[in-house]
Formats: sequence, structure tokens, C-alpha cells
Amino acid sequence: MFYNAKDIVKSGMFLALGVLITYTFHLTGIAAKALLPMHIPVLLCGFIVGPQYGLIVGFLTPLLNSLLTGMPQIYPSGISMSLELATYGLVSGWMYKVRNKNIMISLIVSMLSGRIVLGIANYILLGFSGKQYLFQAFLMSAFVNVIWGIAIQLIIIPLVVKAVEKQREASKN
Repeated sequence: MFYNAKDIVKSGMFLALGVLITYTFHLTGIAAKALLPMHIPVLLCGFIVGPQYGLIVGFLTPLLNSLLTGMPQIYPSGISMSLELATYGLVSGWMYKVRNKNIMISLIVSMLSGRIVLGIANYILLGFSGKQYLFQAFLMSAFVNVIWGIAIQLIIIPLVVKAVEKQREASKN
């Protein structure tokens, strides 16, 4: 795996955005749990920088947020979110850069994959705590309660990725 300075700096920017945007949401009282501000920088990192960087940024963003702000709680939410967001970053970058160039298909597959990982992680982690994690709770937390966050992602991410690609093309010429 080859790492270069530009991609490391871009990834650091996405990691910082994942912390700053989320902190701003919590500070101002905006419903972070419903709007998913941590997800956007991670998904963008996967699309723009690549799958290995998206994986790393996705894994670190919730843990760093937890350590710096106490949100999300490290166990089980922080750990399960780290696995979820790592999946987002990896799958979005892999689907888009390696498999195809369709932003929406890559985005939807990565969002579904991450949510499946989140459900499995919560089921296992809560099981260790002696608590149940029901399928209905999974559906509510992964799809229903966050519908506005999902809608925002489906609108913003393709626009940003297209704008970045357009800028890259313009700078080549």
C-alpha cells in the first residue's frame, strides 16, 4: 500500500472535519444523532482520497470524537460507529475508484454496508453487556430516526464529489 503526503494531508482534513462538524452540532444543540455529521467527511474521504484512507479516517473519527468530547460514548456506540464508518470509507472508495464511477450506486452500497456492520457490531457488543439488540431497534436507529441525515448525504456527497472532480480536471488543463 502506497501512501503519499497529499493524501495523508487530505485525510487529516477529513478527520478534523469529522470532529469539528460533530462538535459544532453538539455545541449548538443541532440533532447530530439524526443528521449524521460524522458520516459526511468519512464518505467524502473514501470517494476523494481512496478506500484505505476512508477506512482509517472512518475508524478514527468516532473514537477521536469520543476521546475529545465524550460523544459518542466509547462503549458500545463509539466502537460500533468506528466499525460502521470504517466500512463507509472503505466501501465508498473501493466501489467508486475500483469498481465503477457511479457516485449514487457507490454511496448507497457503502451506506447499506456500513449500517449492516453497525447492526452486527451493536448486536455483538450489547450481547457482551447482557443486553438485547432487536431487529426493530436496528431498523429504527439505522434508517428511520436518521432519514434526514441519509437524505442530506444523498444530496451533498454527489455534489461535492462532482465539484472536486471538476476542479481536478480543470487543474490538469
